[in-house]
Amino acid sequence: MAGEKSTIARPYAEAIFCRASDSGKLDHWSDTLGLLAAIVQDERAAAAISNPKLESDQKVSLILDICGKHLDGEGQNLVKLLVRNGRLSVLPEIASLYEGLKNESQGNLDVQVLSAYKMTKAQESALATALKKRLGLEIRMTSEIDQDLIGGVIIRAGDLVIDGSVKGRLQKLATELGI
Repeated sequence: MAGEKSTIARPYAEAIFCRASDSGKLDHWSDTLGLLAAIVQDERAAAAISNPKLESDQKVSLILDICGKHLDGEGQNLVKLLVRNGRLSVLPEIASLYEGLKNESQGNLDVQVLSAYKMTKAQESALATALKKRLGLEIRMTSEIDQDLIGGVIIRAGDLVIDGSVKGRLQKLATELGI
């Protein structure tokens, strides 16, 4: 489902990014999309938005009321478009993809590293340097521990995923053996 949501969200994120670039409002749209994504992820708002008894106009009014003065005309039009197309649920993905496009245009890349054990500062620095050399972008790295990996790391940098974990290797071996 996550892949499907990204596929649906990508054209919206790209269109918003183009508009934000043309108008010089990259940060403004980051704030707008962050606000809208937070609203649709809120438990109470999500329940109201997904209520089949709520008409499209009521959904739009609900979101616009919550946003108040924080949405300009273009933001309001985005809400109306997403409601009309039944795409409110992909707002978090739209926001995430938009941020990726924005960061890439500014020469930055957010990288998430999952590691079986806590990485040292030297390891993080070496990994960031290698990724910068390979991708040609400034790397902003976050790391988390996932002991289920057994050993190694999984690196997520935009659409690039490098699985160097023991768990990943074992799963690949099991698939090749038909287990």
